[in-house]
Amino acid sequence: MENFKFGNYEISNVAKIHFNLSPAKLIEKALERNEGILSETGALVITTGKYTGRSPDDKFIVDTKEVHSKIAWGDVNHPIQKEKFEKLYQKVLAYLQNREIFVFDGFAGADLKYRKKFRFINEFASQNLFIHQLLIRPNEKELKEYGDADFTVISVPNFKCVPELDGVNSEVAIVIDFESRIALICGTLYSGEMKKMVFSIMNFFMPNEGVLPMHCSANIDPVTRKTAIFFGLSGTGKTTLSTDPNRKLIGDDEHGWTDTGVFNFEGGCYAKCINLKEESEPDIYRAIKFGSVVENVVLDLESRKIDYADNSITQNTRVAYPLDYINNAEFPSIGGIPDVIIFLTADSFGVLPPISKLSKEAAMYHFITGFTAKLAGTERGVKEPIPTFSTCFGEPFMPMDASVYAKMLGEKIEKYNTKVYLINTGWSGGAYGIGKRINLKYTRAMVTAVLNGEMDKVEYRHDNIFNLAVPKTCPNVPEEMLNPMNTWADKDAYVVAAKELARKFEDNFTKKYPNMPEFIVKAGPKSE
Repeated sequence: MENFKFGNYEISNVAKIHFNLSPAKLIEKALERNEGILSETGALVITTGKYTGRSPDDKFIVDTKEVHSKIAWGDVNHPIQKEKFEKLYQKVLAYLQNREIFVFDGFAGADLKYRKKFRFINEFASQNLFIHQLLIRPNEKELKEYGDADFTVISVPNFKCVPELDGVNSEVAIVIDFESRIALICGTLYSGEMKKMVFSIMNFFMPNEGVLPMHCSANIDPVTRKTAIFFGLSGTGKTTLSTDPNRKLIGDDEHGWTDTGVFNFEGGCYAKCINLKEESEPDIYRAIKFGSVVENVVLDLESRKIDYADNSITQNTRVAYPLDYINNAEFPSIGGIPDVIIFLTADSFGVLPPISKLSKEAAMYHFITGFTAKLAGTERGVKEPIPTFSTCFGEPFMPMDASVYAKMLGEKIEKYNTKVYLINTGWSGGAYGIGKRINLKYTRAMVTAVLNGEMDKVEYRHDNIFNLAVPKTCPNVPEEMLNPMNTWADKDAYVVAAKELARKFEDNFTKKYPNMPEFIVKAGPKSE
């Protein structure tokens, strides 16, 4: 038996402590412990049980005097008393006695000036492998000099909370204590909770250091060094569209924007792989190899081939892999000041234009609003797209008030004259169930035209309902689809649906942001 001390805490009588194992050793341990099996390409395939997506209703922040006034309490950030947290924490430490634990010491933040040290303590080898591949991995010298972590996260999927005793909502609890710099993930094996735990913590600390944290992907032109960032929630195409063979990938999901440029928080990618095909997404497809972790896919037990079209476990099938599995990844994961920002949305109403150019005011409006559709599988209970508004395209991960992040973005857009576009990767020709998802080939063509500056040369019309500048042409995209009304068989039905969505925008903005400046309010859609 061993004792494991970290900070002011200790886990006593641990059966075995595994420190910073290599991916190969973690895979050996995972297979030995029957946590998963290998696919034909050598990837570790695991299933996560009944939790195949995040559990947003089970997220808590410890309410202390130090942080109380800094947190946007409400439907996203639920308070829990310090006393309740301490009792739960001690139960978790006791639970880990007589068990094997896996410890990974990693970094969040490619920019050394803003880098944070995260220590993960896992009861599953496969989860330790996941976070090893997702965070930035220290080299031998950095490990020797690592010292104490800035934050420690303990993940215990088999520990089930008792709501009436632990002060939580279910057997699952995702709890952050900013004061003690400890976080717990209890009762869920879904690996995405670990990734988003790090993001939520970075979103609390970064603004105080003058850094805008962003739920976005980023890439850079290897010749001109021009940088682009892509905002969007899960399933809107951030990973797919930023993984471009003609550009270097900085990162696929979480970044910070400083006075000198953008930097990746992570050292890996976490990509959706439902309906994955090599011809459409070759980089992601080829990254599924030894060292990567694939969640909740169905594979043939004899051939070990994965059926990426099979959604019988969940729509939210995922693969985690280190950034260096992408051939054209940028190292270190740092870019310049963004020349272009692309907001990605998945409009399940089928009425938003596929591409629009935004003024500074409209950019502020749509960043604050964060409209998209919750896509099946990314959260428990979501079976089909649901129209939703997520502040800053990442409301579930933003501990502080939206105005903190929105103000920083507006200042940066203005200071650097960054161009902003809204691209709809959702439906065309009708709402979800009637229309069809916009072809990825055309979405890629729009993104390429934006990045190449070709959209600066085309003529625009004004969309009166959505108050947007919509291009009349776009290279390699059929002209008729640029005006969404043209894709609807019933034009009157389109107008009704478009005004209904515009009304949802208005109602959401009035309810959530009653004190927003008038110039931002006026930049939004008009239902009348």
